[in-house]
This record gives sequence, structure tokens and C-alpha cells, in this order.
Amino acid sequence: MKKGKQVGDDNEPPSYQEATAGYDEMEAQFAWDDKTIRRTFIRKVYAILMVQLLVTVAIVSLFSFCAPVRFFIQTHPSLYMASYLMFFATYIALSCCGELRRQFPWNIILLVLFTLSMAFMMGFVSSFYNTKSVVLCLGITTLVCLSVTVFSFQTKIDVTSCHGVLFSLCMVMLLCAITLSIVVPFGYVPWLHALYAVGGAILFTLFLAFDTQLLLGNKRYTISPEEYVFATLSLYLDIIYLFSFLLQIMGGGRR
Repeated sequence: MKKGKQVGDDNEPPSYQEATAGYDEMEAQFAWDDKTIRRTFIRKVYAILMVQLLVTVAIVSLFSFCAPVRFFIQTHPSLYMASYLMFFATYIALSCCGELRRQFPWNIILLVLFTLSMAFMMGFVSSFYNTKSVVLCLGITTLVCLSVTVFSFQTKIDVTSCHGVLFSLCMVMLLCAITLSIVVPFGYVPWLHALYAVGGAILFTLFLAFDTQLLLGNKRYTISPEEYVFATLSLYLDIIYLFSFLLQIMGGGRR
């Protein structure tokens, strides 16, 4: 009888406490691993972004401060069209081809071409504004980006849940752009263009907060750590478009 009882006890299933004894440790380990991966992802994105911005600032400064380069660029607008075609092609490849933007080294090559083409376009546009305006807009863009980044890291407001609002604002901006394209042939309206530029600057400031919170991964919507190229692309475009709209608002043409 004793022997049979002992065998029966050995065949009894484990209790809940025994079965889940190591669960808390495993959950803590998984959470720690996820945070480590996310931090590495954030550092990688911002490292690439800083290189992109430094290259862009260098090209914009060259086109704005160096008179011979500025004259050459302004007298050869075909270079702008070529850079625009390269920008469009690389943007489509990086945005629509998920496997391509995750495949090394093609993702880095496309990102380099994209950055150079966008930097060339911004340098071309900046060459038509006086240097004081360009420097002022660069400084304001830097302050806005730092403020939005600190806000996105510290706030409890979930900007990622407002994607519907951002989409609606994009549609409004599109309709305004169509309206401006119709109005421009009949005469330049300064206050209308200034109003459009203010709206664009506000919109891409919101997009910068949205994409930053997607990067952090602690809100309703997040971006996968595998998509570091796409995350960098999004932040870079937000900053560039913010700078271009600020240049339209405060930039003065060369005399």
C-alpha cells in the first residue's frame, strides 16, 4: 500500500506555484532583452541621422557661402532635375521594397544616394536665399527638433494614436497645394504662400513627434527594430521638410 501511494504521488501533476516558478524570471529577462534591442535600435537610427544631417548642412553651406559653386548651380538647373529623379527613385525603392531596405548593403547604398540627392536639392533651393536667412532657419530647425525630441521622450501623450488627424491634415495641405498651383499663374499672393508654409511647418513638426514616438516603442504603435533604415528615412524627411517650410516663411531672396 505504501509503495503504491508513493508511486501515485510521483505521478501527480505539479502545482501552479511549481509550474510557474521560473516564469517571472523569464518575463523579466525577455523585457530586459527587448529594452536592450530597442536602445541599440535608437542609437543606430540617431547615429545614421546625424551623419545625414551633417552631410546636408555641409552641402547647403557650400552652395550658400561659396559664390562660384552657387553661380554654377544656379546656371545649371538640369542638375536639380537629375537629383530630383534620383531622390524619387531611391525614395520609392526604400519605402515600397521592404526586403530591399532590410538587405545589406543595398539599403545603405540607397540611403546614401537618397541623402546626397536630397542634400543637393536643399542646397540648390538654399542658394537662392541670403545666407542670414539660411543660417537662421538652420538654427530654428535645430531648436525645434531638440524640443520635439525631448517632448516625445518625456511626455505621456500618445501622438502615434493621432494618425487619423495627421492624415486629414495631409489631405488639407494637398488641397491647398493644388489651390496654390492654380492661383500662381494669375499672380503671386505672399500672404497665401506664407500661410501655406506655416501650415506645412506645423504639420511636419507633428510628424517629427509621431515618428520619434514610433521609434521609442513605448506607445500604441511602434516600428520594428529591423526597420532602422525606414525610421531614419522618416525622421530625416521630417527635418528637411520642416527646414524648407521655415525657409519659405523667413527666407529672404538674394539681392
